Amino acid sequence: MPKTRIAGGIALVAATAVGCGVTTASHEESPLPSEPTMIDYVDPSRVFGLSTQTMSDDDPDARHVHAVYPTLTDAPRLNERLRRKVAEELDRFTGSTAEPPGGTPPAPEFNVDWQLSAVSPEVIGVRLRIGTSTGSRWSESRTTIWYDRTDKRALDSTGLLKDPAALNTLTGLVRSRLAQRSPETDPSSVRPDPKMFDSLGFNPRGELVVEFDDRQVAPESLGRVAVALPRSQTEGLLSTAGLRARRAALRPVTAPPPAPPSKEAVDATNAAEPPAASSLAGSVDCAKAKCVALTYEDGPGSLTGRLLDILTDHNARATFFCLGSNASVQPELLRRMSIEGHLVANQTWSHRDLTTMSPAMIADQLTGAQREIIQATGQAPTLMRPPYGATDSRVASVAGGLGLAVVRWNVDIRDERDSDPRAIADRVVSSAEPGAIVLLHDVHSATVDATPEILRRLTADGYSFVTVPELYGARGVQAGKTYDSGNAAPALDEQPMP
Repeated sequence: MPKTRIAGGIALVAATAVGCGVTTASHEESPLPSEPTMIDYVDPSRVFGLSTQTMSDDDPDARHVHAVYPTLTDAPRLNERLRRKVAEELDRFTGSTAEPPGGTPPAPEFNVDWQLSAVSPEVIGVRLRIGTSTGSRWSESRTTIWYDRTDKRALDSTGLLKDPAALNTLTGLVRSRLAQRSPETDPSSVRPDPKMFDSLGFNPRGELVVEFDDRQVAPESLGRVAVALPRSQTEGLLSTAGLRARRAALRPVTAPPPAPPSKEAVDATNAAEPPAASSLAGSVDCAKAKCVALTYEDGPGSLTGRLLDILTDHNARATFFCLGSNASVQPELLRRMSIEGHLVANQTWSHRDLTTMSPAMIADQLTGAQREIIQATGQAPTLMRPPYGATDSRVASVAGGLGLAVVRWNVDIRDERDSDPRAIADRVVSSAEPGAIVLLHDVHSATVDATPEILRRLTADGYSFVTVPELYGARGVQAGKTYDSGNAAPALDEQPMP
């Protein structure tokens, strides 16, 4: 099924990320047909050898941690630099926050998602968006790391500049641009410090885009602050790697691109898709059989294909709650899930705690993932899982408006904190009961390694493995209701999960 790139997925998140802040159009050159600080992010599904890695900690009584970053088979040094960067930011966040008393919302949150700023045979650019909250305040920082495929070097953004003198010149140019903008910006705060210029990229015209973290040069209320500098001002500032990066982002602009379809038009198209259902639904009667629903979340990732092989070998099916950002990388895995009888469901775009967000932001998180899954499978998900199991009446209401039931779990064996496959299998088997919804993660190798033993032992105990809606038989699940177990009625007054 063709992808509607402008309206959904990466494009949706990119538009959100760059739609506000300080902008400058070049007076020396004709302006771009769109916002000049907007970077034309690359569709990750078209990049060979691309996968994702996840760092997470789903302890609802402590910090909420979920970070995803890309990996490429031909760029191990880039992979390691990204891993180190995410780990350093997580260590900084952990060191700056104290764990709240058990059960006191909201928990501090750390979240990382990413886009590809440019991809070519010469260079790759990865933009990390690092969000943190301590209480009610959410703030974002942005870092772009580059990989020079010719020299096989991972570079910070200032590696795109020739030398310290170029950084000094760039500092002056940026100060001048900011001085022309909102009086709320503070040009004097811009210093020739690599940490301040840690997110550099290029728009499709080859203009150098400099973006800042929240509160770095302006109040947080302004959102993303960025400037675009014309090529005539930056021509002599770029290193060899910088010239390669600019070539990777460059594309001819001869006419304004066609207007993207409206959200209403895209939603109408999506509504015409059939609701997602297992292709094997109805083959097991859970009113008579012992049924259990294994649910895997946070993927798809590099381990998901092997997990699907295991499920096929054991004639078992599962429900996969997929992140939209990961689905955009490997849509073929979602298609395989659907073909092989599994159910593909929605786990938001980037694994944010939805209870801390406005209804509009909740809808953005869900619709971004919804469209990506529809584009991959040709079916509209009917289930969503709130990250960290955190939900409330607002989340349920927004989900219901999108035709989604809220699905949590009643068996959580904390597999993401265990590296022993046998221990994971033991806990699942001892906790299983007819109608159980079991929480697992297909981005953790120990969980994937434990799955054959889980399937073997539960099969010996007489269990059948079905998707979540099959637990409820003919009555199914209803949009806007919350489900924790096939043995329990849906919750009417949703509260954050204890």
